Amino acid sequence: MGIGSGIFIFVVGLILAFALNVEVSWIDLKITGYILMGAGLVVFVLSLILAFRKRTRTVTTRDTIDPATGERIEQRRTDDH
Repeated sequence: MGIGSGIFIFVVGLILAFALNVEVSWIDLKITGYILMGAGLVVFVLSLILAFRKRTRTVTTRDTIDPATGERIEQRRTDDH
C-alpha cells in the first residue's frame, strides 16, 4: 500500500462517516467511517516515513597496479544499508 491507498481509504471513511444518511441494521456506518479514516491516516503516515527514509551508503575505492602488466586497477565496492 502506498500514499494513494492511504488517501483513498481516508476519503472512503469520510464519505461513510459524514456524507451518507443511510441506516443499516447490521453495521454502524459512522463508526466504520471513523475506523477507515484512522486506518487511512496510519497507512498514509507510514508510507511517507518509508518514502523519505534516508539510506546510508558506503563506497570503498581501492587503486592498485597489476605487477604483471603495470596497469592501474580500480576496485569499487558499494554497501547499501
